[in-house]
Amino acid sequence: MTNENNNLLVIKIGQLIDGISKSVKKDISIVINGNQIVDVKPSGELDIPENLNYKLLDYSDKTALPGLVDSHVHLTGIGDGRAGDELVTLSDEILSINMANNARVHLQSGVTTVRDCGAKNNTAFHLRQAVEMGIAESPRLVLSGRPLAIIGGHLGYFGEEITGEDECRAAVRYLVKQGADFIKVTATGGSTRTSFPLRPSFSQQELNVIAEEAHKFGKHVAAHCASSEAMKRVLNAGIDTIIHGVFKEVDGTNKYREDVAELIAEKGAYVNPTIGAASLKIKTMESKKENGNFTEQDQEELDSINREQEHRLECFNKLINLGVPMSAGSDSAWGQYKMGNYFEEIEAHVKGGQSPIDAIMSATNIASKSCWIDDNLGSIETGKLADILIVKEDPTKQIENLRTVVDVIKDGQLIDRQSLL
Repeated sequence: MTNENNNLLVIKIGQLIDGISKSVKKDISIVINGNQIVDVKPSGELDIPENLNYKLLDYSDKTALPGLVDSHVHLTGIGDGRAGDELVTLSDEILSINMANNARVHLQSGVTTVRDCGAKNNTAFHLRQAVEMGIAESPRLVLSGRPLAIIGGHLGYFGEEITGEDECRAAVRYLVKQGADFIKVTATGGSTRTSFPLRPSFSQQELNVIAEEAHKFGKHVAAHCASSEAMKRVLNAGIDTIIHGVFKEVDGTNKYREDVAELIAEKGAYVNPTIGAASLKIKTMESKKENGNFTEQDQEELDSINREQEHRLECFNKLINLGVPMSAGSDSAWGQYKMGNYFEEIEAHVKGGQSPIDAIMSATNIASKSCWIDDNLGSIETGKLADILIVKEDPTKQIENLRTVVDVIKDGQLIDRQSLL
């Protein structure tokens, strides 16, 4: 063991969730050199030469786990309830400042990597440049840049509306040229007012071209899907991650489709279910109801959200029983879902039937695989980058304990969290 740059860090941990095993390891030491984990072993077996300079962080009464990976964010969002149609009317300059602030908040909450699934124009790439220059603090960024949409389609206002196979191919190539790490495609409509929320948008041939072109450049593709028919199309195109994965017919009927679920399992696609946003909305409305300020219209809305969430959780449970890998991702800061609350999504995974340790793996190891970054991230093991979250209480006993964040370490460096304390 050498320490030529005098930047050796030793972390003593009472309990370790490594992101690989479902068992919690006791009394572990993690050795970090620079930004890389170079050793993980029982503390009693650690032998560091006396003449070697190192820094020690003692968390003997706490739990460590990999830095969280949020596989679905919109850093451009504000989280104040405004629709994307209003959000996009703000200038790129205002949105860029907002993105930098969102990135800092998410990092301080324990999220050390984010996959941004669509931002206006070139704002995401500008944020990356600011981070690389050291003028903005951020989780690691996995960027799509502008999402691909049909004319008038969901998120088309972010600046990439395309039609036909040639334009699909050209758009992928241009995003890759700009530095996109993956391609985001809206395979159905959504909250965008000019879109049709449940109808497939791109044709099968267009989706085929998008996936083919992205894969040619070694990039993965994530597809927004609000209906079963869209899921079938993207799976047949070879797209890698299904976002939302809503089992709903084009006419609005909730229906779990076994044929679609089995196709997901057969293709080995990841599903990012985004079930935390509804849980957060339900909590907000129930709090409003308890305070007595609740109208008949509010009650109807709450009943509708509860029905939809019950269906989503039932489908989630069936998918995990099929062995479909669930990649946790918050979809913040869209709608009313502010950044820094990724815990809502992870807790919703437990409500849907995952054990706490499985939900944690969905937000670390599985999410990193969905983002194609698992060579370096998503687990605490020798050779990986040193992104580590320290919590006071054991989240495998109660998932809400994940909120008891003590410290966040990214690239072997402690993150200053004073503004959150």
